[in-house]
Amino acid sequence: MRFGSTVFLLVALAVGFALTNARLSRETPTEARADRLATLDRAAYTLPPGKMEKAVALSRVDRTLAVTGTVWTPVQLLLILALGIVARVRDLATRLSRNRWAQGFAFLFLILLIVRLLNLPLQIYGHHVALSYGLSVQGWLSWLADKAKLFALEWGIGGLLVMLMFWIIRRSSAHWWFWFWIPAAFCVVAGVFVSPYVIDPLFNNFEPLAKSDPALVQRLEQVVARSGIPIPPERMFLMKASAKYTGLNAYVTGFGASKRVVVWDTTVAGSKPDEIAFIFAHEMGHYALGHVVLGVTLSCVGLLPFFWLGYHGMCALLRRYGTAWKIPSQDDWGALVVLALVLSVLSTAAGPISNHFSRAMEHNADVYGQEAVHGIVADPQGVGRRSFQAMGEESFDDPTPHPVFEWWFDTHPTTRFRAAFSQTYDPRAADQHPKYFAK
Repeated sequence: MRFGSTVFLLVALAVGFALTNARLSRETPTEARADRLATLDRAAYTLPPGKMEKAVALSRVDRTLAVTGTVWTPVQLLLILALGIVARVRDLATRLSRNRWAQGFAFLFLILLIVRLLNLPLQIYGHHVALSYGLSVQGWLSWLADKAKLFALEWGIGGLLVMLMFWIIRRSSAHWWFWFWIPAAFCVVAGVFVSPYVIDPLFNNFEPLAKSDPALVQRLEQVVARSGIPIPPERMFLMKASAKYTGLNAYVTGFGASKRVVVWDTTVAGSKPDEIAFIFAHEMGHYALGHVVLGVTLSCVGLLPFFWLGYHGMCALLRRYGTAWKIPSQDDWGALVVLALVLSVLSTAAGPISNHFSRAMEHNADVYGQEAVHGIVADPQGVGRRSFQAMGEESFDDPTPHPVFEWWFDTHPTTRFRAAFSQTYDPRAADQHPKYFAK
């Protein structure tokens, strides 16, 4: 691939992301007015003194864990490179077998094990905090079992991708980043499709929502009929979240034949039917507004500049430090860790961009959800505010998070803003206009 073609691709990607941002940020005058009022509102979401103290303390812990984890990821990779651990693991893997498949899977297993052990103290402390604040009820053995399952998935699926990547590197050392992007993007799409069938059931138990609460399903079918998106009852699922968590949540997953909406059993137990209908309508909004397809598309497209920058960053580091790290070239197994180091830095830098898109999608889904339940619930504004109040109280969500932390790490608008917006947004009032549903 020539330099001019590469520049054209990257410019086209930048234009595409700009157009996507413009689409997600488009507001009606009614929505813009509610946004302005919600930004100034400090009373729509509040916490009683005891919970407020916990929320502020938990927010500090979350910030510390998030920043520490973000910094520690590239630092640990740099350490195991500089200390020669990667080279020794590579040598051990190559001594174990002359078969490249055996070498590749052995190398990846040992590197993943080292990295997981280095991350374990932070993860243990994070789970301890969740238990101490009552956000989790998952026992330590169950928690460790989930970590083991995740490790096995990363090793098995990651091993296949690693073998494919090195096969491409050996055949196109200068352009592997482009040729590997194609199967990597396919894997993203396939992963989203099969996750509800294969991945999710490994970590949580699911059952048809109609089995436990047929009356609720009938209520949710009203929202489905209003939205026009085909989500039959057999694609509405209850997740037994109470075995591990105490918070309230729901989500959409999959697309096409695997498309479904999942409601946590904690949400059903802790919310009124009107509130569940609003939460469900928000999730339906992600399908109706094309957010699932858009998110997958952005992920796939975003991989291209990531791999391009990863390739150039890896080559630069190998030229400068390859001899000291005992990694002579990019087709050496150890180059995988160098590439992971570059990609971890790029991922951190790109965090605010991806989270900006995520927050915009979530806000649009809030707008859609509130409009969708009009005529189904008696007071959409009050129901929306109460839903966010309940979710915020259960999770000890700080009403005033640090703005830099919010910009860098948060995938959703703040609970305070969402509650205030729901309370303020009334497109059915005189001289106001809905965004997604005609009056």
